[in-house]
Amino acid sequence: MSRFLYRFLVLLARLAVRSGRSKDLEIIVLRHQLTVLRRKVDRPEINDNDRTLLGVIAAALPRRLRDGWIVTPETLLRWHRRRIARHWAQPPKRPGRPSTDAKIVTLIIEMATDNPTWGYRRIAGELKGLGHKIGASTVWRILKQHNIDPAPNRSEVTWTQFLHSQAAVACDFATIDTAFFRRYYLLFFIDVTSREVFYAGTTSNPTGAWTTQAARNLFLSHADRLDTARAPVRDRGSQFIDAFDEVFRTESFKILKTPVRTPVANTFAERWIGTLRRELLDRTIIWNRRQVEGLVTDFIAHYNQHRPHRSLDQQPPQPAAADQTTDGTKPTLRVVRNTRCDGLINEYRTAA
Repeated sequence: MSRFLYRFLVLLARLAVRSGRSKDLEIIVLRHQLTVLRRKVDRPEINDNDRTLLGVIAAALPRRLRDGWIVTPETLLRWHRRRIARHWAQPPKRPGRPSTDAKIVTLIIEMATDNPTWGYRRIAGELKGLGHKIGASTVWRILKQHNIDPAPNRSEVTWTQFLHSQAAVACDFATIDTAFFRRYYLLFFIDVTSREVFYAGTTSNPTGAWTTQAARNLFLSHADRLDTARAPVRDRGSQFIDAFDEVFRTESFKILKTPVRTPVANTFAERWIGTLRRELLDRTIIWNRRQVEGLVTDFIAHYNQHRPHRSLDQQPPQPAAADQTTDGTKPTLRVVRNTRCDGLINEYRTAA
């Protein structure tokens, strides 16, 4: 410590007795170093802190001592004018539409995280069911900002307009395999106009007699919902015998058979089978027939009563009156999540 204190005192003494000549020599050396640096750098980068420091020093020094600076007096004056203008200028208004509410953004991210099979149109439809009319492009932009890829768009097919004009009811079998390689056949009907799905039954041996009885049960249970339908659409499978067609003919239906090996002709049924697989069957393991019937009936109830549809203006086939906000008031952001199909499907409703 004594040696350190001694050296510090000697340094102070040297600074105190330094002559003015040595300071002038040091200034000359610094100016020469600055001249050498100018040869390497054409135009140095100066930030706002550098401009402030140079401006303050320039105001205190006379003009003759400013020779050799990296900036000219005109540059200093231009900096000063720009600083004054920026200080008194009004902050610019953000152009475009107002930003999406942070709570809605959080809700969109939550839906996309909880439901990996939902794309941006599916989420936009779910939000509309809750009373928040958010454009699909806005949802897509929010998902992209959070590095969440949207689901691919589904392509339209040429048979759509024809089946709509016929007010058809499409029917088909969906195969379901269990963990023990046992296969079950699910027969369903879907109204092309309303997109409502009717569960007809599940069997391990779909014979013609069983299919005919399922058609009779359809009219016994849902005759009131088939008033607007005029034709069933089916493929040429051996399960659809003449007795099956006769059940519909007695109800004044015209039978529409699809061409051979043309699943696109029965597009609505095929699309629903794809939805059933992506949103339910591919996300669980089936063990027995009882589990199949429970999951499928619960999924069909979710599909008919809650799941939004693009062709129905993001409304389900059977919209609940409590979920529709028609009084013009702003919907609440308090949302309750309900699960169906053993927790595989999520439904969002406004809290009471």
